[in-house]
Amino acid sequence: MPPALPSGTESARPFLPAMDFANSKAFYEALGFAKELDSDDVAIFRIGATSFLLQRHYQKEWAENFMMQLLVDDLDAWWLCIESLDLPTRFGVPAPKPPAMQPWGLRIAYVVDPSGVLWHVAQRRPDVAHDL
Repeated sequence: MPPALPSGTESARPFLPAMDFANSKAFYEALGFAKELDSDDVAIFRIGATSFLLQRHYQKEWAENFMMQLLVDDLDAWWLCIESLDLPTRFGVPAPKPPAMQPWGLRIAYVVDPSGVLWHVAQRRPDVAHDL
């Protein structure tokens, strides 16, 4: 039997593609993500207890099939902020889709980043353990 893996400090961070690295970094900063690292090829963005790496790498088929979920406590407040940012004009992205209840039980607004990554901004359900 293999030895048990240590646990307690691990975290998993996805790598997101960037077709235009500078535009993508500005997009995430506008949305309120904190930039923790900014190098020539990678930037680390944090929001709440989670983070991701934005990379200076782009493959259209991958980017347009990549999705992220951001669980938030107050989707209506997030939506007001998203609407106020005029993302299509500033970043050349499709218009965000307003919050709506989905058949699988989450209320979600949709935002597409400058590389085509689809973000599901979802209302956290306090009574559902995997939403916490």
